[in-house]
Amino acid sequence: MSERTPYAAQPDLQADCGNCFGLCCVALPFSRSSDFPVDKSAGTPCENLQEDFRCGMHRRLRDQGYNGCTVFDCFGAGQKVSQVTFKGVSWREEPDSARAMYEVFPVVRQLHELLKYVAQALDLPSAGPVHGDLRRVYERLDALTRDTTETLLAVDADALRGEVNPLLLRASELARAAVPGRRENHRGAHLMGSRLHGAKLRGASLRGALLIAADLSGADLRDADLIGADMRDTDLRGADLRGALFLTQPQLNAARGDARTKVPQTLERPPHWAD
Repeated sequence: MSERTPYAAQPDLQADCGNCFGLCCVALPFSRSSDFPVDKSAGTPCENLQEDFRCGMHRRLRDQGYNGCTVFDCFGAGQKVSQVTFKGVSWREEPDSARAMYEVFPVVRQLHELLKYVAQALDLPSAGPVHGDLRRVYERLDALTRDTTETLLAVDADALRGEVNPLLLRASELARAAVPGRRENHRGAHLMGSRLHGAKLRGASLRGALLIAADLSGADLRDADLIGADMRDTDLRGADLRGALFLTQPQLNAARGDARTKVPQTLERPPHWAD
């Protein structure tokens, strides 16, 4: 009997650029900064977007100053909007649909991010007491992502987050309760630039913590709750992130790590990390 595919590994929740109309490269704006070398307004195709909707410099993005692109993840929203909402007809083929497509994409992206978190909670055996509620929320959110353009544009994403967050928090508490010893609580803490080398943070709550440029090298972050933590330029060299709760690929991509950094099996080691 084959093992069940983890909820968080479902194809619908993984970006599939080959089935997307380059929406992140068109719909979203960016400004000249340390993350982007130029300005681009919303609805304007990036100068690197090719006719096949692929990026012409994907392998050289960081070298050319497009760091912001390398830390973005649509969590599968791109192909959902392209192939489901707009039934495989691109903004190039049907220019009149472009504006609605660009407006819907950020909404569906938020819904897919929520789906990803709920999926991760469903993959936690210790969160069994809330699995029933989580499955119902997952089915509701998934159905919403497949609804009409009009319905999607009327979505109150903040209200949905408010409904889902208590379930995610309960799942986190149940999972971390099994961690032996004292569990640190740094929820929402301002830890920018903090020196936390080798810190014992197994099972800690770092929900929404500001970890920008913090030194977490060699830290034990196993089973720590990292939902919403800002990990831009966080030093994770040699850190242990196995089993970290609600950690996403964009968070890892924004941080600095090396070959010694242990990452969850469901995530990929960023290619720009040092060897």
